[in-house]
Amino acid sequence: MAGKAVISLSTGLEDPEKVTVAFLAAVGAAESVRPTLMFQAKEAVRLALDGVAAGVACTGCSPVPDLLARYDKAGRRFMVCPACFNAKQLGKDGLLPNAELADSVQLWEWIGDEGATTFRY
Repeated sequence: MAGKAVISLSTGLEDPEKVTVAFLAAVGAAESVRPTLMFQAKEAVRLALDGVAAGVACTGCSPVPDLLARYDKAGRRFMVCPACFNAKQLGKDGLLPNAELADSVQLWEWIGDEGATTFRY
């Protein structure tokens, strides 16, 4: 089995290119059959809400909704920082089906003793 990958994203649609690159890294790992997790903090927590991840960052870039769909199709999930999510007073009922509120304890449990390759955006 390929090693685990964790993509940590703290930027939202205020920087669509950074979001696109993070999703490309996540999709690449997921479609390479790596156990993959995206941890979302700060403004990125909004991307775990249905209908928020939208737009195209640049000419020739993959649309963010297409990357989100590919990540979902690969069966991967999002861990969303509950402190960041709750500070923004967002509703849990709007979370994507493959997203869950989970803090660093759950993140470390998922990584486990074998470790993971990490990317931070």
